[in-house]
Parts: sequence; C-alpha cells; structure tokens
Amino acid sequence: MRVVTGRDIAQGIIHDSAVTIGNFDGVHRGHREIFRHLVSCAAQRKLQSVVVTFEPHPLKVLSAEAPPPMITTFDQKVSLIASSGVDALVVVPFTEEFSRMTADDFVRDILCVSLGMRHIIIGHDYAFGKGRAGNYLTLERIAAEKGFTLEDMDPVGGEGLIYSSSLARRLIASGDMEAASEVLGRYHLITGTVVHGRDIGRSIGFPTANISTHNELLPPDGVYAVMVSIAGRSLKGSCSIGLNPTFDGGKRSIEVFMLDFSDQIYGREITVCFVQKMRDIKKFADVSELVVAITRDVRFSRDILDTVEPAKLQPVEEMRLNEIEM
Repeated sequence: MRVVTGRDIAQGIIHDSAVTIGNFDGVHRGHREIFRHLVSCAAQRKLQSVVVTFEPHPLKVLSAEAPPPMITTFDQKVSLIASSGVDALVVVPFTEEFSRMTADDFVRDILCVSLGMRHIIIGHDYAFGKGRAGNYLTLERIAAEKGFTLEDMDPVGGEGLIYSSSLARRLIASGDMEAASEVLGRYHLITGTVVHGRDIGRSIGFPTANISTHNELLPPDGVYAVMVSIAGRSLKGSCSIGLNPTFDGGKRSIEVFMLDFSDQIYGREITVCFVQKMRDIKKFADVSELVVAITRDVRFSRDILDTVEPAKLQPVEEMRLNEIEM
C-alpha cells in the first residue's frame, strides 16, 4: 500500500481511482467491510482502490471540548488499513484552514482533480466538508457534472447494534473487552516500549514488563488476560493497569507478566492485546495475599487464553509483518 500525504496529494501520483473517505479510527468491522467492497469494486472497474483519511482527527482541531481518545495510533491505523489490501492511503493534513474548505471544493479539487476519482463509496450517513455540509446528495449532484459514480453502503452491525468507533470506545472504556472485540473484529491493542519500573513484580517472583505507550485509549484499571506480541513471538500474559495500591504506587502504570517467558526486553517494543478483564484492582493486606491473587490471575489467564480466537489476533500479525511503502 502506498501512503500519500502533504503536497504529494496534488502531484498526480494517483489517478483513475475508486475512493472511500472517513476518519476510520479503530478500523472496526464496518470500516473493513467498506474496504473489502472498495477493493472488489476497484478491481472490477480496473481502478486503483484509494482510502482517504485525515490526520489529526478533525475533532482534535475543531472540538471546543477535549476530543475523545483515539482507539488506534496513526501508525496502527495505517497498518490496519494496509491489511485490507487497498492500493493507496491518502492522508490529508487536517488544519483549521483545511476545515474551512467547502464540501464542493473538496470533491472537485481533491477527489476529482488530485485523485482522479471515477467511483466513490461512502458509509451510511457520512458527512464531510465545512460544517459537515457534504453528504450523499452533494456527491450525487457533483457526479452529474463530473461523471463519477457513487454508492452509499448500508450500516454494518450485529445483534441489533451498528458498528461504530464511538461504540467501540464506550465498550473499551467500560472494560468489556469481549464485546469490543466483536465490534473491532480483533482484540483491542496497544503498542509500547518496555521501560524500567520499581521492580516490585520481580521482587515477589512475577517479573513484569512496564509499558510506556502512545495509545490514548486504555481499558479501565483492572487485571486482564492478554496476548503479547514481541519480536515475532506470540505469548500469553496477564496485564495490570492501575495505581498498584498495595505498594502505594501513586502513578498509573501498565504492567504485563508474560507466561513462560524470561528474556531481557528493556527498550523493546511490544504489542498487548486485551482479551478479557478478570478483576478490578484491589489493595491487598500484605505481599503474601497479593502473591496468592497473582497466582490465581495467572491460572485464570491460561484458561482464558487457551480459547483465544486466532482470527482476532491476525490483524496484529499483519501489522507487524506488513511492509508499507511510505
């Protein structure tokens, strides 16, 4: 997948394209269905399949209040989109100046002229352009003038719910990792670097990897059964997020105990996939009581992870292996 951004967008690198546009935070199952249909339509019409997105997320520029935390980092979003098999990802820098571009100008100048759009697919009720004034009717009107074709895809969902980034955020924020994985089509993940901590886990026989991450959306404080990817290896683990109240931690930390693993990994990058929340964080009376609880957590993690769904881990492997042309 080619990634095109900045001034390169207007250089005619992309032409004769089938396009979809959106923010695509989380790259959930609804997004992936749009990408699947885009690739299929592009192949049938002998066009390039092109996803257009924005960076940063428009809410980070336009929201008067704090914007919601993003489900994925930009790099994770790029890799997940690449795994869908599209030909190109166009990343439009979203600035206050760009936010003032009308929907008509966006379609004519960027989609039609810069990207050579011949066909466009949008998600149900998608709006774009200044004041979110652009919609299917806008595209339909300009299509009559410019000669491109268009489709409005029906919403994708299951069990009475429509898959959306906002739904995925709510489920992750509530700690319901199993329901979140149904919306995302994969386990929610974070990537980060292993950093030095207080070595409390090591001192009680459970050495943990302390994670520093750029991911914005973390599950709530608690203990989770997780799958960990490091240097091509997939490992079972138990992850604690919280203040470590038994030792008066005072600072929220992410600590992962990897089962059957003892390598030195300080400074290495790892990916943590949250499969299921096992319990809340608790302040124990003493170290021995904590050790009993951690032993129980590890046993419970093994039971949960013995039945992990490989298909929900596959995008993680694709993110690690995919070579993306930047």
